[in-house]
Amino acid sequence: MRLPIITAEQRQQEHKGVKAVLLGQSGVGKTSQLWTLPPDKTLFIDLEAGDLAVQGWQGDTVRPPTWPDFRLLVAFIAGPNPALGEKQPYSPAHYQAACEKFGDPAGLDKYAIFFVDSITALARLCFQWSSKQAEAFSERTGKPDTRGAYGLHGREMIAALNHLQHARGKHVIYVGILEERVDDFNRRIFQPQIEGSRTGLELPGIVDEVITMASLPDEQGNLQRSFVCQTLNP
Repeated sequence: MRLPIITAEQRQQEHKGVKAVLLGQSGVGKTSQLWTLPPDKTLFIDLEAGDLAVQGWQGDTVRPPTWPDFRLLVAFIAGPNPALGEKQPYSPAHYQAACEKFGDPAGLDKYAIFFVDSITALARLCFQWSSKQAEAFSERTGKPDTRGAYGLHGREMIAALNHLQHARGKHVIYVGILEERVDDFNRRIFQPQIEGSRTGLELPGIVDEVITMASLPDEQGNLQRSFVCQTLNP
């Protein structure tokens, strides 16, 4: 058996998908960016039931109602991870269960882009599920354990986002709310509106691009919707 080396030429010829998160305040027009994507190559993963702004968009949509359904969809899109155990999400057994539920994964070949709206709603869905698991209750008293629920929630969210990262040839765009708050020193802080702290902290290290959509003044002082794609983002 020879070492499976991928040459620079082979690597450069691979089709690579971009994983990006689009953040902005409510109403700025994040979901409406779906209009800019080719409907025949885009699958809209609608988690918010907030598709009124794109009601006439001609692409396909899926609406996973629960966190386990979303995990199956992630496995179906990105394939199995052979390093995981049989009972773990995204393992070969989990992938097989996804294929049995959704059919032939070749049906996804026509989609180049997966538009997830929104990661804010996804985190709520995950936390609802996490708060009902055994880990979310104290073994000693049987009462709800918030720390256990948030710990499980953080691990589940990161595992799902990391696994979608391995859908190499696909573009994945997450939409999320950017909330503004004032800290103890009266400074304005902007951060993703995501249940729990771990996902928001690790998200920039998982995706390839973090884009802020905001209303910014042009040279004449008129507000216009803009994308901020650089790290030095005021």
